[in-house]
This record gives sequence, C-alpha cells and structure tokens, in this order.
Amino acid sequence: MKNLFVVIKLKAKNIVMYTIAIIAFLICFMLVTEQCITSFYANKAKPQYLIVIYIDEKKLYLFENEECIKKYPIASGMPGWPSPIGSWKIVTKDDWGEGFGGRWLGLNVKWGRYGIHGTSEEYTIGSAASHGCIRMFNKDIKELYNIVPLGTNVIIKNGSFGPFGTGFRELLPGDRGADVLAVQQKLKTLGYFHSKETGIYEDDLKYALHKFQKDKKLEVKNAITRADYHAMGFREFE
Repeated sequence: MKNLFVVIKLKAKNIVMYTIAIIAFLICFMLVTEQCITSFYANKAKPQYLIVIYIDEKKLYLFENEECIKKYPIASGMPGWPSPIGSWKIVTKDDWGEGFGGRWLGLNVKWGRYGIHGTSEEYTIGSAASHGCIRMFNKDIKELYNIVPLGTNVIIKNGSFGPFGTGFRELLPGDRGADVLAVQQKLKTLGYFHSKETGIYEDDLKYALHKFQKDKKLEVKNAITRADYHAMGFREFE
C-alpha cells in the first residue's frame, strides 16, 4: 500500500511538471508568435521607396513598393558639370535656404557634394543647368522630402552606356564623374592605379595613365580619349 501511494505521488508530481512545462511552452510560443506578427505588420506597413532619375528625359520617378507613384520634372548638370551617374543613397536631409528651395536631399557620391534640391531659378527645370545636382520645382522637392526617408536608394541614369552615359567623353585633369571612377577601377585592375578610387582625375591617375599609354604604345598625353578607352577594354556597349 505504501508503494502504491509512492507511485501515485510520483505520477501526480510528473503530471504537475508536465503541465508546468506545457504552460511554459505555450507562453513562449504565444510571445514569439506575437513578436513575429508585430514585426510582420510593422515591415508590411513600412513602404520601400526608390528614386530613379533619367537625365536624358529630365525626369525623376518615385517608386513605392515597386510601383511608380510620382513623376517630377528636373534640371540636371550642365556640360562640364555632369550629374553623378550611378546608384546612391540619401544620407542627409536638411532645410536649406530658399536658394535651394528650402530642402536638400544629400547623396553619398564619392567625388563631391551632390544632392536633390529646389531652386530659386525654377525656369531652369527641364534643362541642363546645375553644377551636377538635381534641381526640382520647390513645391515638388518639399513633397518628395516629406515622403522619402534617409537611406532611400537613388539611381541616376543618362543613356545606355552605364558610367559613360551617352558615350565616351574626353577626360582631362580636374574632371570628375562616374566615367573617371570607371577608369580608375579599370587601371587598378590592370595594375597601374594604386590610389584610392575617388572619381576625380588628379595627378595619381595621370601618372598611372602615362605608364599605361607608354606600355600600350599609345600617345602619352593627359587626355583620356577613345583610343585609351579601347586599350583599357572599354566598349560603348557596356
């Protein structure tokens, strides 16, 4: 009888332990499930934005969750001051003076300070008129500023030749842009350029270019021309 009582007591103890374990498991499961549901709806409720700018069209397109929701006219860089072709992010948002339409969206471009902003010269919208920045009507930049958060991706395109835009341009010391960056990267791959890739044509790139031109039996000069591009392996279909 005593043994039976002990067995019953042990079984009762086991049942209690199992019950506690099941309750603890259910509580953990409910907490994890709640966190997953909260995270899911938080992410679902947070839209993903993308800005795509076509320099040749003089248009800025705003996408929300892969759907174009806005289209704005813009002004781009003037000859000699190209807008930065490439993929960037908005890294600063500022309320600047009326010369910039009161709003500034700064981009993480390597070779200078570029951004999307308004202008006191709204008559330039639709043309190539800036020093590389993207200008918008003041009412438009204020609307865009209020929509997109920091970290928004910005793609700037100008033609079908990637970093070369609508085609090769002759590069000279002092020039800057996506094409300069592409040349630096190529000459680094070929073993000629050893400095930091900045997208700015400075003395380090000039010395690397001269050595490359000499080795390839090209005319040694400061200008980067079509013959140099081709010798590096670039073609305008890239």
